[in-house]
Formats: sequence, structure tokens, C-alpha cells
Amino acid sequence: MDRDNDHKSINLSLLCYFQEQIRTKTSASQKEILIKPPPAVANRFNKQQQRNNIRSQQTKNMSSRWPTALDKSLSAIDLYESSKERKHYENCADLYTIITATEHLERAYAQDAISSEEYTTECNKLISQFKIAEKAALGKDKMTTEAFMKIYQMDCPRAAERLLHMGVPEPLRTADNSTNVAVSVAETVQHFITTMDNVKLERLDVDELQPLLSELMNALVQLPDVPNDWPPNHKVKKWLVKLNSMRAYERIDEDDGRQLYHDLDSAYLEFTQYLKNKR
Repeated sequence: MDRDNDHKSINLSLLCYFQEQIRTKTSASQKEILIKPPPAVANRFNKQQQRNNIRSQQTKNMSSRWPTALDKSLSAIDLYESSKERKHYENCADLYTIITATEHLERAYAQDAISSEEYTTECNKLISQFKIAEKAALGKDKMTTEAFMKIYQMDCPRAAERLLHMGVPEPLRTADNSTNVAVSVAETVQHFITTMDNVKLERLDVDELQPLLSELMNALVQLPDVPNDWPPNHKVKKWLVKLNSMRAYERIDEDDGRQLYHDLDSAYLEFTQYLKNKR
């Protein structure tokens, strides 16, 4: 009997304990039973809540110290303060675009993704545009195109070789038939005469001579049955490399002009000799 009474008293004590721990909250639609968590859980919860409050306060303090550019309540910051600076950035963007486009064109041609005719047409256009864009973007500054590419981290080795060293599209051979040969010969004669006339008139600016020599070189490589080390090609290519290493606003001096005319004249004589041998 005493043992049964002891059990009853224990059960009664536990019942009283749980009744104290449980409170019933009655609302209009439901009843929620809220159980007080154990002390260890409550301590962890309180510490976590304190950490969250500290972080929230730190974030609020940092937001007030953000730079002006990150403050969304203010207007955007312009990269330029005048129309002159704006044109400079636009010219640099044009130069960047032409170099990148040339790199993609060279890769597309290497992968046989475009035809030879499309490659030649677009490459000649980009080479002509490059000199104009280089002159507009870099002007008379001391910065070179190589330095420009390094500053803007341009990984364009094919474009650099084509625009800065070669100056002409990749040589393409035409089919050896009478029609194509006649067209190539006529174009070559025309480019020889035009280039030599400009040199004789002392139009020695790089941005005037380079496109003419580029077109002449492109016409020469179209001729069939000529070796890779053909002297006219070598002479024209030598001057193209020299002009491509110069800035667009520069010009060759009088001595270089006389030497260029002499090289073109001798190349033209060798070209006429080539025509006689083809008969």
C-alpha cells in the first residue's frame, strides 16, 4: 500500500509539473499549446538572437559608409566630363572592336568557317578601318597599339600579326584560267600606277600609303605561277611591314620616299617581265 501511495504521489507531482509547464492559449479559431524549451535550448536561442542583432547593426552601420557610386539614391557617375573625353572613349571602343573582330575573322578562316572571298573582303576592310581607328583613338599620344592591347588585356595574337606586321590578308591563289589571270593582271597594273603616282606627288603619309600598298600586295599574291620569294612581293611586303610599325599620322621622309619609288619601279619592271614570260 505504501508503495502504491508513493507511485500515486510521484504521478501527481509529475502531472502538476507538466500542468505548470503547459499553458493553453485560446483564440477565436484555434488553440496553440506553447511549451517552454529546456534551459540549454533557450540559452542557445538567446545567443543566436544576440549575434543576429549584432550583425544587423553592423550591416546598418556599413551601409551608411558605402561609396557614393554604390548609393542607389544618387544618380550614376559619368565616365567623362566633356564631349572631348566622350569621343576619346568612343574611339578607343572602335579600335578595341576592330582588333577583336580581326581576331575572330582569322580564327573563322583557320577553321574553314568562311569562304576565301569573304575572308579577303572582310580582312581588307578591317585593315583599312584599323589605321583610321588607331589614328583617332591614340592620336599623337605616345601609346602604341601594343601598349593599348596590353592595358585592356586583349589576347589577340592573330589580329596583332595581321594588323601590325603583315598588313594584308592571307595570300589566296586564284584558279589558273585566262579570265582570272586577265583580271589579276589588270588590277595589279592599276595598283602599281596609283601607288607610284602618289609617291611621286610626295603623298608620303602612312595613312595614305599603307592602304595603297596593301591593295597592291593583295593583287600581286593573286597572280598564278609565282614563287613565294618573288622579288616584287618581297619588296612590297618589306614596305608594308615598315609602314605598319609606324603611326597613322606619321609620314616617311624624302629619302624613304625616293627609295620606295625606286623599289616600286623595279618591282613593276619585274612584273612586266613576268607577263612576257606568260605569253
